[in-house]
Amino acid sequence: MKKIIKLEDLDCASCASKIENAVKKIDGVDFVSVNFMTQNMVLKANDEQFDEILKKVVKKCKHIEPECTLIL
Repeated sequence: MKKIIKLEDLDCASCASKIENAVKKIDGVDFVSVNFMTQNMVLKANDEQFDEILKKVVKKCKHIEPECTLIL
């Protein structure tokens, strides 16, 4: 499944890169791209585990950038 997720209050390109690198390491993630300029994350992951993977993505994002909100 592929989903585009809006990132609200993402502060800098460095944080976007950190989030992207952290999400890439989650099991089941096939592709992730975080674009600071558009404030979007493109996430492609295993269909059967997508909801569980999404929870892990939110947790990683909050750890790296606490002020950032993912609009699902």
